[in-house]
Amino acid sequence: MGILDATLTENQERATRILGRTWALSIGGTARQAVSGATYSVVSPYTHEEIARVPDGSGEDSELAVAAAAQAFTTWRRTTVAERVKYIEALAVAIDERAADFAVLDSVDAGIPIAYMATEVQTVAAYFKYFAGLAMEAKGTTIPASSNIHFTERVPFGVTVKIVPFNHPLMFAAKNIIAPLITGNTVVLKPSELTPLSALFLGEVANEVLPAGVLNVVVGNGPEVPKTLVAHPQVRRIGFTGSEPIGRAVVQGGTEGGIKDYALELGGKNALIAFPDVDPKVVAAAAIRNMNFMWSGQSCSSMSRLLVHEDIEKATLEEITNQLEGHKVGNPLDPEVRQGAIVSERQYDRVLGFIKRAVKDGARIVAGGARPEGAESGWLVAPTVLADVEPYSEVAQDEIFGPVLSVIRWREEEEAITISNSVEYGLTGAVFTHDIKRAHRVARELDAGMIGINGSAVVGVGLPAGGFKGSGLGREQCLDELLGCTQVKVTTIHLD
Repeated sequence: MGILDATLTENQERATRILGRTWALSIGGTARQAVSGATYSVVSPYTHEEIARVPDGSGEDSELAVAAAAQAFTTWRRTTVAERVKYIEALAVAIDERAADFAVLDSVDAGIPIAYMATEVQTVAAYFKYFAGLAMEAKGTTIPASSNIHFTERVPFGVTVKIVPFNHPLMFAAKNIIAPLITGNTVVLKPSELTPLSALFLGEVANEVLPAGVLNVVVGNGPEVPKTLVAHPQVRRIGFTGSEPIGRAVVQGGTEGGIKDYALELGGKNALIAFPDVDPKVVAAAAIRNMNFMWSGQSCSSMSRLLVHEDIEKATLEEITNQLEGHKVGNPLDPEVRQGAIVSERQYDRVLGFIKRAVKDGARIVAGGARPEGAESGWLVAPTVLADVEPYSEVAQDEIFGPVLSVIRWREEEEAITISNSVEYGLTGAVFTHDIKRAHRVARELDAGMIGINGSAVVGVGLPAGGFKGSGLGREQCLDELLGCTQVKVTTIHLD
């Protein structure tokens, strides 16, 4: 039975089966409990009930994971690209065989609607296939610098730490390990303490497929694990996906253990600019789609600012409210649900706090603004649309990471560009207009790494993903990511 074919009851039964296991860290190819024996509770964002107890790792567990990865690196780096590709392909098959289990885990653990988890799992498979085919491109060159022979090689860094967030647990965990592994690095994966289950399950699956220590998974309910990992002197490269403040802390912490290489995919406060020559129905549909309400807005690529020309603002707001009718918020295991829960009570309170302060600052609630009517449980926030938002107010400048769309009116083109670029982030952006010259002119002026014209800023396999300014360093899911997992070595053969 496919993920999309299962009923709510069948999904609940699968969740009960998969959650009733003993959860463990993966260190050196074996399942292990925390050295201290401590565990912590993982809570469903929909039921608020404990769904699992997982090892509460510490600095000591982190040290063991790095040591295992360092030992494995001495052998893994010597395997051929073809051999590593075979391992990666075997891991992809193993994940696919358990696709329904992974989907249900993320749905229960992170509150993601099961209806969208099929896409998440398919995306993971696409990344594995892409990087397996790209592996041979991590190659060097010969340089005619003299009568001698000069050539370069791309060699792995060594132990790589990957720290991934709560909003797409499986997808971020799986796709972030492929490029470093396939280029000869070993990995210590640290998932969010809020949503660790699919990553711990991934470690369990990898222990059956990969050589011992090539992939290690460790988590703890607090800062000790990531602090130990990023500062460890044997860790040579760090990849972090998360908020901009924590990204800066990761870099600062990493310097304690020496000079390291970094890849940072941080936040976004993205803008969709709508010109008056576009049908308000089209603008409304695009605003809803790009706000990522299906993930309760918990996505760094969410276009949480709709910059709409004053001539079509009223009609666009009416269309948004009309199109949001029937948007079902509730149990993420229900195939009919289109928006699940906020990941934690702390984040839930934070989102509602932003809405409350926005109204106090003069914004007007057009839709949502609170729990959905009739909701019996869960950290649920109805799709929220705020009008009359001032472009430099808190709600228009700060990343909320919740289902809150701020609608900002503008009059002149230059004004829209200035407002769009006024935030500290620069991840995605979009321009909607039928004037091709204006579309290209405005897109060129936007300070963002990924732009869409009359559509989404597409984040897909093979397309460089990353941003400007506070949105991060480096590019992912493309050739740049593969090459970024290597360092260049130059060798000269003296013929004289």
